[in-house]
Amino acid sequence: MEVGPRREALTLRLESKPGSTATPVLAPRGGASLAVMHKVMGKLFAIVSLGKAEYVILKCDPHLIEVLKETYSGIGHRSHLDRRNWISVELDADVPADEIIRLVDQSYDLVRATLTRKQRALLDAPKEAETPPA
Repeated sequence: MEVGPRREALTLRLESKPGSTATPVLAPRGGASLAVMHKVMGKLFAIVSLGKAEYVILKCDPHLIEVLKETYSGIGHRSHLDRRNWISVELDADVPADEIIRLVDQSYDLVRATLTRKQRALLDAPKEAETPPA
């Protein structure tokens, strides 16, 4: 299946977040991956659909959800996650690419804020340069 440019840009942004890890969600009976969950320090901040419908599920500020739904037809809810804190963003709908990136950043920041001080310090620590073996 061909990946759209918006999903490709989205994936690059998700993977660029410090501490971000991606885990595929496999279909029953060993089928192809249905989605990819993106986590920071084990806490979920995004789910990217790998099906025909291109969308991402993101954590969102509860005060903004209704405004976003009224502004864009491509924002709604489509998962078992709490609809007061999570939104679904269709990548091929009326949501501008820069707004999707802003929502990704917000989702990451909301989850990052729930981490312990020690976990946040680990994310902020500069990666030590790897030295090649002698």
